Amino acid sequence: MKKFKIKNERLAFILLMIMLFVVFLLYYHLVFSVVSARNAFTNDMIEIADENEKAIFNIQKILLYSNANAIDHSNDQSLRDMSICQYTDISIYIDNTSTISELTDENTIKQLYIDDIIIRSSANIGTKILNYKNPLDFGKYKMIEEPMYNRIDFNIIHTNSQNENTDYLHPSFYTDCSNPISLGYMNKDILTHYAVSPNANSISFNGKVLKEANINLEDINYTLTFKIHIVNNLNQKFLYNMKLDVDLNDNNGGIYNGYVYKGQTTSGNEYQFFREI
Repeated sequence: MKKFKIKNERLAFILLMIMLFVVFLLYYHLVFSVVSARNAFTNDMIEIADENEKAIFNIQKILLYSNANAIDHSNDQSLRDMSICQYTDISIYIDNTSTISELTDENTIKQLYIDDIIIRSSANIGTKILNYKNPLDFGKYKMIEEPMYNRIDFNIIHTNSQNENTDYLHPSFYTDCSNPISLGYMNKDILTHYAVSPNANSISFNGKVLKEANINLEDINYTLTFKIHIVNNLNQKFLYNMKLDVDLNDNNGGIYNGYVYKGQTTSGNEYQFFREI
């Protein structure tokens, strides 16, 4: 049998080392890294589950007041150039004492903000806005503006003196969660240049105007989704994904009768703020 002799043994050794290194890299990426990532993911899930075993913050209840209004743009107040809007005032109450009965750094608020605001409806009618609304104006028509950067940052009130100097014109929330998150939704210019019929000579400045103007409630029903972020005084972060399906109708006529006021008491894990790791 003929024997082969390697002329350059050093070069052959280097090539062999390179091949072994390439094989190791392939093994690491195809096998070891997958197993390592799976184990890391499992450990993260266990840690998250442990951290969320007890709920520090929960959504306690939600109040929704829906109404409508007509704004007269005519110079002589003749009701011949009306813009119709629909608005909903929202109060979201947070429970921070179901797990910890007294106030501590763990269940008091250092930072609160809302972002990732999305408004969906079946018809593209009007201009839809969600922003903070002064709680003293709950149930009243007040024009609101689009939030900057699709985010609402709340000023946290820590002391009685701060409370005395707060006018609530800007987003405000108590560190002990004793006041609700106050928001306002508005769909303005649902119908523009609306004129009152000469036979009517009057108009309703509430939800009845939607019926008078033949506005289909299915077209202006909407779904709100947004994220509520909390940072407590231990700098721990919590998140709640809010979804509100607002139906302006019911068996009795709904908002066509003037207004709709609904309260929702919440219970269950789906209303728990999620502790972020």
